[in-house]
Amino acid sequence: MQSGLDIPDLKSIQDDVVAKRFDDALDSLDKLLSAEPDNPDALYMTAVCRRYKMNFNIALEFLQKLKFVAPEHGRAHQEEGHTYRDMGKPDEALLAYSRACRFNSALEASWRGQLQILEDKGLERQAQQVRAQLQRLQMMPRELVAVTDLISQGRLLKAEEICRQFMRRVPDHVEGMRLLSDIGARLGVLDDAEFLLESALKFEPDNIQVRIDYIRVLRKRQKFNEALEAANQLLQRSPENPQFKSLHAVECMQTGDYATALTEFDEVLETIPGDPITLTSKGHAYKTLGNYDASVDAYKAALKGQPDHGEAYYSLANLKVYSFSEAEIETMYAQERNSNLSHIDRIHLCFALGKAYEDQQDFEKSFDYYAKGNQLKKAQSRYDAAQMAEDLDELKNVCTSELFNNYKESGFTAPDPIFILGLPRSGSTLLEQILSSHSQVDGTLELPNILSLSQRLRRRARQDKAEKYPDILGTLTGDELEIFGKEYIRDTRIHRQEAPFFIDKMPNNFRHIGLIKLILPNAKVIDARRSPMACCFSGYKQLFAEGQEFTYDLQDVGRYYRDYVALMDHWDKVLPGFVLRVNHENVVSNLKKEVERLLEFCNLPFEESCIEFHKTERSVRTPSSEQVRQPIYTSGLKQWQHFDAWLSPLKKSLGPMIGRYAGEVPDK
Repeated sequence: MQSGLDIPDLKSIQDDVVAKRFDDALDSLDKLLSAEPDNPDALYMTAVCRRYKMNFNIALEFLQKLKFVAPEHGRAHQEEGHTYRDMGKPDEALLAYSRACRFNSALEASWRGQLQILEDKGLERQAQQVRAQLQRLQMMPRELVAVTDLISQGRLLKAEEICRQFMRRVPDHVEGMRLLSDIGARLGVLDDAEFLLESALKFEPDNIQVRIDYIRVLRKRQKFNEALEAANQLLQRSPENPQFKSLHAVECMQTGDYATALTEFDEVLETIPGDPITLTSKGHAYKTLGNYDASVDAYKAALKGQPDHGEAYYSLANLKVYSFSEAEIETMYAQERNSNLSHIDRIHLCFALGKAYEDQQDFEKSFDYYAKGNQLKKAQSRYDAAQMAEDLDELKNVCTSELFNNYKESGFTAPDPIFILGLPRSGSTLLEQILSSHSQVDGTLELPNILSLSQRLRRRARQDKAEKYPDILGTLTGDELEIFGKEYIRDTRIHRQEAPFFIDKMPNNFRHIGLIKLILPNAKVIDARRSPMACCFSGYKQLFAEGQEFTYDLQDVGRYYRDYVALMDHWDKVLPGFVLRVNHENVVSNLKKEVERLLEFCNLPFEESCIEFHKTERSVRTPSSEQVRQPIYTSGLKQWQHFDAWLSPLKKSLGPMIGRYAGEVPDK
């Protein structure tokens, strides 16, 4: 490793490249790469210099390495296109330019490169499509082109700064609103993203891309009814459009209308046979409905159309009971090593390979892939463990016995909801399946309503310059709390059937038990608890869609478990008897006793169907969907022990928590 003084400055190297002093630039780049072998800028500029010196094969070698370091580096793929073009390989160049535009739609040179090759080949239809994209880009204000470029690079804060500066000058620019909304959605500021898109639609109600973005943001906010209505409006504009139909089908799934979704997926496949995205979505629908064979067939059909479709491989793994063949593992291994693979496909393949090697009992390889997948995921995350701990501590400071005494006559008294909460992979889906097997209980989804209400209160605090959440809880009136409770019962009605009680299984609701008590004082709350090593490692090897970013790091997940237990201890202290704790290990070892505890707590009569829960036919939309359709088994309780050699960071993070629950032995 060279000293800092010896490492050349990137700016001076760039100056050499611009001035075409390629030999000088390469000398400096060699020194920089010897100190920082994975420096993306250095790898990129080396490839550029080598291309200009007509060292094409060497240029491609550096680009291969760059794509492994930064798989969605749009300019890397563009430079690859330039290199193949200069080598007289138009087909390879076309593919590279196409990938570049997929990763970064602001790369004008890649659009032009595609257009030139397509025109030379006489492919006018494809050329026309590319020409339209190029013209759109050329008509876009330069600032917004830069914003698009920065978003593609993941430089969201800089993109936001430039976009806001532009919007101050042109406040009604629809594309500016859309891009700012995109940044907000990526940063998790979904309420602002929704507002921006609503505003954009008022200016341009016929802007299709804005409408599509709006539907996706509504879905992310779990406003499923609104998303379905927006998708329906879009479909009515062009009933035969496969993109609109597919989008509508996905929103039908979110509201539980799987029959319509499956019909529309099949209609899309008649228009676009073998479409991997549609087939994967179809597989998800069948999985939720419990049609295992049909889901497997759909996922495998998706892979026929796109062999590097990582989501389909991971979906097979996520069935939990599917075993990959040797041939499938070899294919996945080869695909994961492909430098042209997208970032998300690589993540999916890593988690799928982790599961495949775990099934083969090659635990070292399995852990390596789980770790790699989590590393790739964490690189995209903004999760702050210290901030989360601070937020949970604030809940304890605000939600005191005094607060609840002050509001003991408030809220909406409906007894309908049964909240099952805790950490993911804690056995909550099993408890849901048990209770929803009762004739008086409807199983629903992981409902977003409580989380949405907490976000509304945060937004209200900002807008009114009032106390922030959770401090604002102490300023609400009894009438407001009753209204919030009534809204919850009303807004969740769409997910229910006819039973008098229903389950809300959103795990993160454990943070908001105080809010639940204030607005729904007669609700039932069940804390699904699992021993720490088993729960934490199970979360670590599960790829969650969103909302569980603490699972991407062993230390983070251990700390989160500790913070969760501390908060639950607080709820027990200030709301005695409001929460029933159910230990997963106890359910597995003594099912009948725990079922009786559950039913007694919920004021429900005993029904044998709760013991025979695996025979209940219902939609299950969690990673445990296939597992809860089987009788109780004990094999999963100690699975983490196979990985014990690599779990020291988790053990250290958990500390004394390891020995707190049955079946666990403190680390000596």
